[in-house]
Amino acid sequence: MSAKILKPADELKNILDKVKFEVYGEEMLEKAVKQSGNSGRVYLPPEWIGKHVKIIRID
Repeated sequence: MSAKILKPADELKNILDKVKFEVYGEEMLEKAVKQSGNSGRVYLPPEWIGKHVKIIRID
């Protein structure tokens, strides 16, 4: 019988707080949000202007 390896409580909490998204699309970028006044900003390629995008916060 093999022993179970338990994850640290904080890592398990992070897993339980996550939601799985399944998205179909054309391209995907991963970027950090930059400070912009009192809010955040993500710069995208100019070819994406006028396109519909979805933003998912990872952490």
